Amino acid sequence: MTPDSFVQDRLPTADRLPEFDLSGVPPYPERLNCVTHLVDHWADTDGGRTAFLFEDRRWSYTMLRDRVDRIARVLVEDLGLGDGGRVLLRGANTPMMVACWLAVAKAGGVVIATMPLLRAAELVAIIDKAQVCLCLCQASLMEEARLAQAAHSGLGRVVGFTAAGDGEAELDRAIVTKAGGFAARDTASTQPVLIAFTSGTTGRAKGTVHNHRDMLAVCDTFAAQVPGVRPEDIFVGTPPIAFTFGLGALVLFPLRFGAASLLVERFEATTLLEVIQRHRATCVYTAPTAYRGLVAQAGRFDLSSLRVCVSAGEHLPLATWEAWRAATGLGIIDGIGSTEMLHIFISAAGDAIRPGSTGRAVPGYHAAIIDSDGHPLPPGEEGWLAVKGPTGCRYLDDPERQQGYVRDGWNVTGDIYRQDEDGYFWFVARGDDMIISAGYNISGPEVENALLAHPKVAECAVVAMPDDDRGQVVAAYVVPVAGTTGSERLAEELQNFVKKTIAPYKYPRRVIFREALPRTPTGKLQRFRLREEAKTGH
Repeated sequence: MTPDSFVQDRLPTADRLPEFDLSGVPPYPERLNCVTHLVDHWADTDGGRTAFLFEDRRWSYTMLRDRVDRIARVLVEDLGLGDGGRVLLRGANTPMMVACWLAVAKAGGVVIATMPLLRAAELVAIIDKAQVCLCLCQASLMEEARLAQAAHSGLGRVVGFTAAGDGEAELDRAIVTKAGGFAARDTASTQPVLIAFTSGTTGRAKGTVHNHRDMLAVCDTFAAQVPGVRPEDIFVGTPPIAFTFGLGALVLFPLRFGAASLLVERFEATTLLEVIQRHRATCVYTAPTAYRGLVAQAGRFDLSSLRVCVSAGEHLPLATWEAWRAATGLGIIDGIGSTEMLHIFISAAGDAIRPGSTGRAVPGYHAAIIDSDGHPLPPGEEGWLAVKGPTGCRYLDDPERQQGYVRDGWNVTGDIYRQDEDGYFWFVARGDDMIISAGYNISGPEVENALLAHPKVAECAVVAMPDDDRGQVVAAYVVPVAGTTGSERLAEELQNFVKKTIAPYKYPRRVIFREALPRTPTGKLQRFRLREEAKTGH
């Protein structure tokens, strides 16, 4: 079968790529399939080790490899997947979702994992951008996938699976008929294996491409050298594996070092604390909002097994760090990463933590503060955060965004930081219109588009409003159509409408009604005035 070069052909040109510095990672071979290192190595050397815990089930590395191999055979033999073929994955954090991810990679395909909360319209945008023709979907989440399939003729197959792969879904039945022993495709270390999608600041789906080597590099930098993964570790966390934060925390990091991952399909208020206590988890990964929300209940649970607490996804407020430390005796390892860089590139652990600071450049990465012209700034001055290392930004078929993110070899994240004399980085603000709420990146224009589809909305503008619990919340300034009066009832109606139109977590938690929005004499929206108003909570 001829390899599918769709992704490779749409990578940035060489002059638009960042500088990749591999001096801080082990020498990786030119031919490398990441799954041989993440799964096959451990199945061959110590196959009885626990890979995943899920509800009352335990998957050893031997079991994991067998399941991955059987799924890979279905993909190649029954569904026609070839090298470079894109497969959309839709599922919660379950063993079968992870096994599907690994099977696509082992078969030489390109993984496109999506969050369960995404609606059909959002899936269609991703399917169109990546030209996806195959979807593996958790059976309980099939409705939106079917709607996306109906809206996009290019998506030829949607194949269902259950959480543990032992039900009656189509993929569950197919793997029973297959043997194990699937030989990993002989892929180049630089062959694309993942397109991680994020909506960015404009609402247009943007895909960041990462290769097989990248999957190991984030393990051998942050995971190995900051928290320091141990084979006996048990990982648990709240981020979906469709987020690269969750992919690293619950899949790549534990599997790279022969550790175990505790997967939870759905978290309730205290589920995280309960499963830490029950399974004696040692490493927890979640967003600052979650740590803040758990502080009051932490004393009710035995958390003595924990040795590592990692926070990312949004800025970690000093008050949250101090409250968690007071409640548990544990310091939180803060970190900043990005979808473009795959995972965390600035952090600190143990005695190196300075509460309130994000940390220092992770070994293997270099970071600097630059001005708008790309010139380095001295300690103490605020500017754009720039980073380079073994991973970097490769947007799929998006030269305009690529040019904006990569400057003179540096990856410029869009965050405003300052660096002190000791090399610690201190967060100042986001430099764009992204709203970061409870670890989720939310595009203001995307929420605006959803609101404008409601018949009672004449105009609207969406900005970030500071919030003690979530960091920021989505605030919508709405001008109702003539004859309609703003009210609490209408606000709730608009919130529910947005929840049904796009992913529910994006809905505006504050709706402020206005007779008009501030505009320039030429009619341009003065969004900065709304941002200033939002800072006061009005």
